[in-house]
Amino acid sequence: MLRVLGQDAGRITSIDSEPWFGLWSSLCHQDDVFEASYAAVPHVVEIGTNANGPISFSFFQFPAAVEVARKSGRGPEVPFDLKFAYFAATKKIDDLIAAHRNEDWDIDTLLSVLAAQAVAKGNHRVAAAIMNLDDVLIQRLIDFDFAN
Repeated sequence: MLRVLGQDAGRITSIDSEPWFGLWSSLCHQDDVFEASYAAVPHVVEIGTNANGPISFSFFQFPAAVEVARKSGRGPEVPFDLKFAYFAATKKIDDLIAAHRNEDWDIDTLLSVLAAQAVAKGNHRVAAAIMNLDDVLIQRLIDFDFAN
């Protein structure tokens, strides 16, 4: 799946199509992550950073979701042999964002970029909050509507 993603990074934009559907289903299923999830993050970040042109918001959201899940206790510890590459990739999210900063971003991409930036800066709680935003919640925040 990662090989396919690397070959078509700029053309694969839907998370409902392969390889994104398979990656999400296998590696970040219902907010649970696995050792293979940690192994995939450096590849996703690298592929996205090197891609020319607009990319799927999943290039930003996937590493953010994996780290939020990890920090929330929804996965195992990062194995010793994956630690360096995984944590280096979370820091390289800044490079991923910078590589695509001049592109037009829809709301899904913008929120994913903000969540990824929060992860890159070590704040998984802010990333989790951002990933839960939708149009309704954004409007409620704008309106200061905090009632049930």
